[in-house]
Amino acid sequence: MAKAIHSMIRVLEEARSVAFYETAFGLQVADRLDFESFTLIYMSNPESGFELELTVNKGRTEPYDLGDGYGHFAVSVADVAAEHARLTDAGLAPRKLVDFRNGDVLVAKFFFIADPDGYQIEVIQRGGRFQ
Repeated sequence: MAKAIHSMIRVLEEARSVAFYETAFGLQVADRLDFESFTLIYMSNPESGFELELTVNKGRTEPYDLGDGYGHFAVSVADVAAEHARLTDAGLAPRKLVDFRNGDVLVAKFFFIADPDGYQIEVIQRGGRFQ
């Protein structure tokens, strides 16, 4: 059986992206591998063994084209309203808090926030299938 271990995104500025993920989600640099033309930064926290890999291509100055296919990665939190308030207070501009329903059934309570490169992160209240 396969086990998900990391997801990779390309970022323009290492320091800016590391600071965002530290502030927003408590991720810390777990490893940093420097190569001639790129650097890999693996970020994680004690909540999960899953890591976010930031790839910095040296010499790149243009923002990456994220395309028109909507994609995101998601994190779960114990108190989504408190996290929304904390990120707002930190000046990170989370979008509105949403109660996502299927008829009368609450599926999830969440909001989205964009990182410095425009990648979308869904922040979901823990519960049900979203542990």
